[in-house]
Amino acid sequence: MTLDQIRIFLCVAELRHVTRAAAQLNMTQSAVSSAIAALERQHGVRLFDRVGRGIALTQEGETFVPAARAVLAQAETAALVLADLSVETRGSLRLFASQTVASYWLPPRLMQFHEMHPEVALSLAVGNTAQAATAVQEGAADLGFIEGDLPDSPLRRQVVARDELVLVLSRQHPAARQRGFTAQDYRRFTWLLREDGSGTRSVFEAHLAAMGLRAAELSVALDLPSNEAVLAGVATGGAVAMLSHRAVPAARARGLAIRRVTWAPRPARPFAVLSHPERHRTRAAEALLEVIRAG
Repeated sequence: MTLDQIRIFLCVAELRHVTRAAAQLNMTQSAVSSAIAALERQHGVRLFDRVGRGIALTQEGETFVPAARAVLAQAETAALVLADLSVETRGSLRLFASQTVASYWLPPRLMQFHEMHPEVALSLAVGNTAQAATAVQEGAADLGFIEGDLPDSPLRRQVVARDELVLVLSRQHPAARQRGFTAQDYRRFTWLLREDGSGTRSVFEAHLAAMGLRAAELSVALDLPSNEAVLAGVATGGAVAMLSHRAVPAARARGLAIRRVTWAPRPARPFAVLSHPERHRTRAAEALLEVIRAG
C-alpha cells in the first residue's frame, strides 16, 4: 500500500466519482481506476460497488476511510516536520576534537553556536588527532577537529585556524632566560612529549627534522597523554616541553616560562576540520562551520 493509493482512494470516496476524482488529482481516469483495483487486489477486499454509472462505498470501504485519513494525516505531519527541519537548525551534532583544539580553541566557538542554535544537541569527544580522524571515518563523529596534517586519508579536510608551538619550561630552569635555542640545546634538555598520534607530537617531530634532529636523539623522560599532564610535569622544574601557544595562559598560571622558538621554519601548524566526503552534511554541521569561518 502506498500513500498515493490512499490519497486516490480518499478522493474517490469523497467525490463518489472516478472521473471527477481523476480531474481533481490531475490524473487520467484509467490511472485512478487502476490504483483502486490494485489496492483491492493487494488486500483481497472490495472497496467500491459500481452502481449504474456511479460508485458507492462498500461496508469495507466505509470502514477503511477513517484509517486511510489517519495515515494520510500522519504523512502530512511528517512532511511538515521535515519542512521545519529544512528551515530551522535542529537535531544533534557529534564532534571529536584533538586535545589542544578541544581545550583552548573550540569551546568559545561552541558556546557561540549554542547561543545561535539552542535546539541542536552538541556532544564532544576528546582524544588525539589520529582518534579524531578514525571517529569521522567510521561515522562515530559528524565532524572532527585536528591539529596539523592528516596524511593518506580519504577524509575532507579544511583549514580553519593557525597555531604555533612554544617552548615551556620552569622559571628555575637554567635555560629559562635564554632567547635562542640550538640543536645542541635540544640534546641537553630533558623533554616531556605528547604521545604518538597527537598533532602536537607530529609537529614537534617535523620541527626537529628541520633542525637535523630526531626524537630518538633527545633525552625524553615521559610521553604524556594530555597538555595538562605535560604542564604538571614541567612545573616540577627539571624538564621542558613544546606545546601550543594557546596553552600559554595555563602555563603561566603554573608559574612557567614561555619561549618562542626562532629557528626557521618555526613549529607552526593549521587547525583543520574533517568530514566524510560520502556522508550527508547536516544543517547543524553547516551552521557550526559558518560560525567557525566567521570567527
